[in-house]
Amino acid sequence: MADYTALVEAGSALVELLRDNLTPEPISNRELIALCSPHESENNQLTLYLYQVEEDTQGVPSGYYPVNREVERVRPTRYNLRFLVTAHSKAPIQLREADRYRMVGAALQVLRDHPVIDEQYLSGSLAEQNARIHVVLEKTTQDQLLKIWNSNSDAYKLSFVVMLTGVEIDSKRERRITRVTDVTIDTRQKPGGVSE
Repeated sequence: MADYTALVEAGSALVELLRDNLTPEPISNRELIALCSPHESENNQLTLYLYQVEEDTQGVPSGYYPVNREVERVRPTRYNLRFLVTAHSKAPIQLREADRYRMVGAALQVLRDHPVIDEQYLSGSLAEQNARIHVVLEKTTQDQLLKIWNSNSDAYKLSFVVMLTGVEIDSKRERRITRVTDVTIDTRQKPGGVSE
């Protein structure tokens, strides 16, 4: 059963995937890759910021499913999660842009090589349900990136968008059902040969 914690579990899985594959090169320390706003990056070198959650209705069955003989539950809702991935550098100014390019290039390589997040990175309810979380590099125009990035007056830093699909959250809405236990069939004939 995927709980409401699925959003943070999916984000954490993405962070752990990048931590395992981007350290010690080009990022020296695992803790420098984090879930946080690019505007509050502190000492982080790579930030992942969940900026959009969208319900995915394509090919997802709706309605109820049986939990047991007496209860049905609303089917889980599937979501697409969009993360803004941003590189930050503390290198001297003449090396700063090149440092960001290296980090972004390495992150793109890792995400392209892992189209599905390995189950070893899943935790909590996503691990319990054996979720298949797909990683999609989104085509995002520069204008869209600037709109996402510019929530304040900070200068734009090199960023790209990654979408996770297949993240489900179960419903707690249930209904009781009653099973048919008796059926009475009257086979007496009405006048004219028609059964009652």
